[in-house]
Amino acid sequence: MTFKYILNGTLAASLFAAAFAVSVPAHAGDTPVPPSALKFTNTVSGDPLDLNDSLPDGRDTPAVKQFLQTGHNPYNLIESCLPNGKSLWLSACSGCHGGEMEGKVGPSLADDYWTYETNKTDQGLFSTIFGGANGMMGPHNQDLTMDQILRVMAWIRFHYEGPKHTDEDMPWLTDAQRKSFKLFKKEDEAKFPASEDAKACKLPG
Repeated sequence: MTFKYILNGTLAASLFAAAFAVSVPAHAGDTPVPPSALKFTNTVSGDPLDLNDSLPDGRDTPAVKQFLQTGHNPYNLIESCLPNGKSLWLSACSGCHGGEMEGKVGPSLADDYWTYETNKTDQGLFSTIFGGANGMMGPHNQDLTMDQILRVMAWIRFHYEGPKHTDEDMPWLTDAQRKSFKLFKKEDEAKFPASEDAKACKLPG
């Protein structure tokens, strides 16, 4: 997936969107999406996103419920969630952005530059992953659950290398998280081997 890389020509973008923007309607018996205090819109068009177009699993986890009320990803800086976030990243995102976010077809996601400024916030980044954007960035609402998107986001935020100018450059962090946040260093990558064990990801308390 590509948050910052834009293909020239609307035809390629349209063909990609048509191929991947698959929306499965909600069925009776599906777990409903929890109430949200936030409005989610498409990163490019600004059209409202329907969270009911998400996969039925992973909608009502404590992390999703909290995120939909606060706009902050509760998995940020939670080390038990990083191995699974890495595993999801490698399967869903690394083909374009590289296994260590160094950039390949798409750019690095570890610096302070964003094509879409809204991706500085967790609400904006979630919207881009869920609903897609320009070029090769198709929507992932049908291959990642809402909870999995949050775990991928935590892995992305973990890789932030800076530069750190002010706290306003990292609005995804809460005041409490800023106290323990450290800029990513290359040697940090090996501390968290990829794991498919989603149950190991636990919020404190």
